[in-house]
Amino acid sequence: MTFETEPGFFVTADTWGNPAHPPVLLLHGGGQTRHSWGDTAKLLADAGWYAIALDARGHGDSNWAADGQYSIDYLASDLRAISAQLTQKPVLVGASMGGMTALIAEGERQPGTESICTAIVLVDIAPRSEQKGIERIFAFMSRNQDGFASLEEAAESVASYLPHRPRPSDNTRLEKNLRLRQHATGEYRYYWHWDPKMLALWRQTTDLDRNGSDGSQPTQSEKRLYRAAHALTVPTLIVRGGISDVVSDKVMAEFLDAVPHVHSVSVADAGHMVVGDSNHTFTRAIIDFLRIETMKE
Repeated sequence: MTFETEPGFFVTADTWGNPAHPPVLLLHGGGQTRHSWGDTAKLLADAGWYAIALDARGHGDSNWAADGQYSIDYLASDLRAISAQLTQKPVLVGASMGGMTALIAEGERQPGTESICTAIVLVDIAPRSEQKGIERIFAFMSRNQDGFASLEEAAESVASYLPHRPRPSDNTRLEKNLRLRQHATGEYRYYWHWDPKMLALWRQTTDLDRNGSDGSQPTQSEKRLYRAAHALTVPTLIVRGGISDVVSDKVMAEFLDAVPHVHSVSVADAGHMVVGDSNHTFTRAIIDFLRIETMKE
């Protein structure tokens, strides 16, 4: 399935379930693709939802912006355009980058306009994040931009980033996040399927945002995300990985204290990549949340 989010620019998606059922948009994290959701989409469909997993711009099979337009504003604009093309308002389930996109897209909608969604699930992301966790993500994404000689080499890189996660018996799912391309040397190598321009922009934006900050005061980006969170009127859930280095216990407590209408769940023994670390536990948590909110209507 594809969505045209601006003239000539297309976002790719996979779908599960009955299109007449209430839709759930699954928004992956930075550097991932629509294939990162494990069995979540299928389980949502089995539970009576219409699951739509998107490739964000610059990722997977969606268009890559030739001019490097990968800021949160462009991501949020894509999401609003996609929501408007659905026959029913969707639930937004966003991991990391996808969660921030959902926050901005809904929390910064124009005054007097309708919500673009019926509920939001933030997956291990809050308006403020632990800098050490963000730096570890940047370090992982910055490595191996020259590609991998084999799938096994790529798997080793992932294992070093996620040492707590059991190694899969095969690399089929990992292969969906890679593309085999010819290197300048003539050999074919596996590359992560996201635009390197995106990482460069995020790195620059993050550095500028934190320039001169000693960490005691929120950055401009954090203030913006908090404003968006305060503006939410739809049911909202944050699912935190119990051992996450991005959303710590302290960050979670700060968020819930500042925005008390948000519900929360922690998934034990899961890190920042909650969906991959404990997929079925994560999915049960969001299905339970959505069923409760549906019963209130």
